[in-house]
Amino acid sequence: MGQDKDAAGRARGHDYGYKLLFSHPEMLADLIRGYVREPWVERLDFSTLSRVSDGYVSEDLREREDDMVWRVRWAGDGQWLYVYLLLEFQSSPERFMALRLMTYLGLLYEDLRKGAQLTASGRLPPVLPVVLYSGSRRWQAPEEVAELIETVPGGLERYRPQLRYLLLDESRFRDDGLPEVRNLAAALFALENSRRPEDMERVLERLVAWLRRPEQTGLRRSFTVWIKRVLLPARVPGVDLEQVADLQEVRSMLAERVEEWTRDWKQQGIEEGRREGRELGREEGREEGRKEGEEAVLLRLVEMRFGAEVAETYRARIEQADSETLLRWSERILTAKRPEDLFA
Repeated sequence: MGQDKDAAGRARGHDYGYKLLFSHPEMLADLIRGYVREPWVERLDFSTLSRVSDGYVSEDLREREDDMVWRVRWAGDGQWLYVYLLLEFQSSPERFMALRLMTYLGLLYEDLRKGAQLTASGRLPPVLPVVLYSGSRRWQAPEEVAELIETVPGGLERYRPQLRYLLLDESRFRDDGLPEVRNLAAALFALENSRRPEDMERVLERLVAWLRRPEQTGLRRSFTVWIKRVLLPARVPGVDLEQVADLQEVRSMLAERVEEWTRDWKQQGIEEGRREGRELGREEGREEGRKEGEEAVLLRLVEMRFGAEVAETYRARIEQADSETLLRWSERILTAKRPEDLFA
């Protein structure tokens, strides 16, 4: 029970940290520029990006603390209209996410209708629903709400509702590296996916350079708070960061304690993987679930040590192995210098 409360507390802290970071328009602009790779994005005027205020949406929407609604103007066909951006933070998979977003979208559209916030042609503005997922387990939930609804032959399927959301799974960008052109969302993903303290130190060096301007003080402070209270406590529990007040100070501390933190970091990764495995086993309640938990542990460890692409390369082999073999491979993870050594 205590572990469940701790996990829930970490998830709340993580979601709060993301909400803090993405309350800055620069973060959302870089997220859309860097990760929504569609032609219409080129016509967005990010200087008009603004949060939809609490007074603008209904009480039902305000109660959804983890969601954020932004609007931005788009120049198309000689006219201006607002494109609404729904941003949902997730640190664990949610099978019925598409249904949740469909409900949320309906509430948002009803508020826009009541407030006469329509386009020049009297229609509702387009909305891009985005799910930003930062969990370690693979996201397997349907991204289209129609996939959650049973199909009945004879024509009834034509009336199924349709809504697709854009999934941004941070683990998919694990091996992308930081772009030369500034992108704060890419820096956030790189910090989340860092496998060693020295990896984090390199990202922090870039962040310090990108957030030098006086008007970026608030965003710099938000990154510092998130690193101090969410990211580092998850990697090196018990570390005292109360005296750290700036990104440069975090970077300096990493440089000073890199050897000590590398050891603690690896141990924490092992414990997290085991915890995820136990949770998955409890969810399934069967021998199959326990084995899937063991697989999840090993895949998590391989990702942390060698990268996501290596983990995917060996996924099939891991899934075909028995429990004894999985345990043997897990014990080798700290000493193996190459993937070939681990799976020999």
